[in-house]
Amino acid sequence: MNVNKDVKTAGRTLSLFEAFFQRKAPMTLTQLAAALDAPISSCHGLVRTLSARGYLYTAGQNRSIYPTKRLFEIAREIAEHDPILGSVGPILTDLRDTTGETVLLGRRQDDGVLYLEVVEGTHTVRYSARSGDIKPLHSSAIGKALLGRLEPADLAETLSRLDMARYTPHTIVSKSALQEELQRSRQRGTFITHGENVADVMAMAITATVDGEVLGVALAGPLSRMESNEAGYTRNLLAARTALEALGGAAARATVAAD
Repeated sequence: MNVNKDVKTAGRTLSLFEAFFQRKAPMTLTQLAAALDAPISSCHGLVRTLSARGYLYTAGQNRSIYPTKRLFEIAREIAEHDPILGSVGPILTDLRDTTGETVLLGRRQDDGVLYLEVVEGTHTVRYSARSGDIKPLHSSAIGKALLGRLEPADLAETLSRLDMARYTPHTIVSKSALQEELQRSRQRGTFITHGENVADVMAMAITATVDGEVLGVALAGPLSRMESNEAGYTRNLLAARTALEALGGAAARATVAAD
């Protein structure tokens, strides 16, 4: 088995669907090859395989290509049985409804933060993100919260290999400054970014252990509105953490009872 070729094909398949997501319109094979920066011959084989599996169809005189709803239907079924979102979803929705701000659920993935769920805020002007987005540990609120859970030796080892990239003028790029910020955040109870990952956006995060998994939950929105509501939002986040931790405790008790 050629592992590198398999990985490249998998990546190209995902890029194909992302290209349609960006374009939001059918594409010819030539247009698709340009979007993927791949040879037409490779794209032709990929399209033929996905069409045979029912994921793509061609239509019109120019034989334009477009995805069927098969991927959507499979993804919807997968999402409905997500072992984490099924239990924490209502708590995230309640937090969004109470604050009106966008709520983010994330976990650590390698040296980044993977968003598992994004519950869009109700305000006209709000922060937007997508499930599956990967954010830096050092400049995102959830990333800071997850770093704040580490023991000193693990934190030092993690920081030693982090690329402390500057995303805005306010990004903390000094490892010693970040360690000092994490210490203040532990004392405060919430981990905050002030325009450090996205300019003019403030986010506040906490962590909770649910069924043995350390998760981060954040509120994010425009800097001015978040700052004026910081005290109330802190109480809302801490209440959500209590609810999430109770959820994890209930699951553990149910497991013991079953045994």
